[in-house]
Amino acid sequence: MSNFLSLACALLLVFATEVLARDEVVGPVEAEILRVVDGDTLLVEARPWPQQRVEVYVRIRGIDAPEIRSNCQQVREAGAEALRVLENLAERSAKIQLTHISGDKYFGRIVADVALTDGSSAAESMRSAGVVRDYYCGRKQRETCGS
Repeated sequence: MSNFLSLACALLLVFATEVLARDEVVGPVEAEILRVVDGDTLLVEARPWPQQRVEVYVRIRGIDAPEIRSNCQQVREAGAEALRVLENLAERSAKIQLTHISGDKYFGRIVADVALTDGSSAAESMRSAGVVRDYYCGRKQRETCGS
């Protein structure tokens, strides 16, 4: 078991080093959605190399969903709606493709373009549903809570 853990750690280190060295892995990397975390984040099992599997959180590039843990009830409700839309997309798309993969500002999470089974963009689908806003790095828009 310890040999397996050592190998797994070594592979993760190689993957992390590759990402840091090039700042971006072009992909595609096949992945399976394990869980929808919120309206713009997935937990996936990625297969970056043959016979290698890595669980990683993926922030969908280009979108920002309302926070489901906001202090504002309206924002929480909007976040819950975004979560439902992404869960519906995930139910129809067990296998996805990750491209333009890079590190995120939070350790343990990556940012990537996510293509669904039918080839459509998860970000574009979420935008079309009207449950997210555009986000391209930088500062997020401050959430306001209506009365």
